[in-house]
Amino acid sequence: MDETIQRAFEQSKHIVFLTGAGVSTPSGIPDYRSNNGLYTHHKNAEYYLSHSCLTQEPDVFYDYVKTNLYKPDAKPNVIHEKQAALTQQDRATIVTQNIDNLYREAGAKHLVEFHGNLYRVYCQKCHKPVDWHTYLKSPVHENCGGQLRPDVVLYEEGLNEANISNAVNAMANADLIVITGTSMRVYPFAGLLDYRNPKAPVIVINNEKLSFPFSFKMVQEDAAQFYEQLQV
Repeated sequence: MDETIQRAFEQSKHIVFLTGAGVSTPSGIPDYRSNNGLYTHHKNAEYYLSHSCLTQEPDVFYDYVKTNLYKPDAKPNVIHEKQAALTQQDRATIVTQNIDNLYREAGAKHLVEFHGNLYRVYCQKCHKPVDWHTYLKSPVHENCGGQLRPDVVLYEEGLNEANISNAVNAMANADLIVITGTSMRVYPFAGLLDYRNPKAPVIVINNEKLSFPFSFKMVQEDAAQFYEQLQV
């Protein structure tokens, strides 16, 4: 572990972690755009994860999501755990693109699930929450006959305004920004960098080398190995 980076973590009081699918791949959850990703193996994945598919072909949507997105046996890995530990110290906020619930399982305290959470399910007819186990048995609400859906942002749908506001506020108040497991190419998530505190150092921990129009520290290595070494 680079002593300068370790010291930056120790001295910061308002860390913001910007994270994506690469955080959960060590837990056995496939990412989206890599060679082994969901979109690579399923050419129509963006349609299957769209509002159009949900409304026009609800059975197709349900089968795809149930088969490909739910990984209930997955467990948090060292990345989730170390980042969550820093949130428990009230020194960090996690803003994640992930919808897999692993940060909550790891005990993350200050968490913005930018694209929602698969394990929150509600009825589109009566709007009541439903346990996700029930959803995996049937997409129809037994109480009212309404269609169930996970509380995630699908293609063609808008983001939750509260999530946007919380993420922007966290970025504006950050004294250290740490990007992990994401290419930062997907908008509007990538646009959060426009709201960063310009005085906050930016550290990127990623297998793929990234490029930004501002100064940042690139740590091109396996994120799990990095967080194994990080002292919190």
